Amino acid sequence: MTEKELFLEGVNLMISGMGFVMVFLLLLIGAIDTMSKFINRFLSRTELQPEQLKSTTAATEDDLERLRPVIVAAIAHYRRSKGLS
Repeated sequence: MTEKELFLEGVNLMISGMGFVMVFLLLLIGAIDTMSKFINRFLSRTELQPEQLKSTTAATEDDLERLRPVIVAAIAHYRRSKGLS
């Protein structure tokens, strides 16, 4: 084979490989989109009651308030160990 034929074969292989990858990714995006629509249709978040939503928000805020002193202590320990102000 000549250099020109080898080069053209390489370009052909590159284009066909990129085409297969592009088709696979488009199929994957379509499958993910279909699953998302299916899940949103049958398992909507409207099934949760407003009381349940408030309790999860309150629990998250409570966890953050409990962790705040631990985070401050960890930062102070790190600064002390590194000799920072």
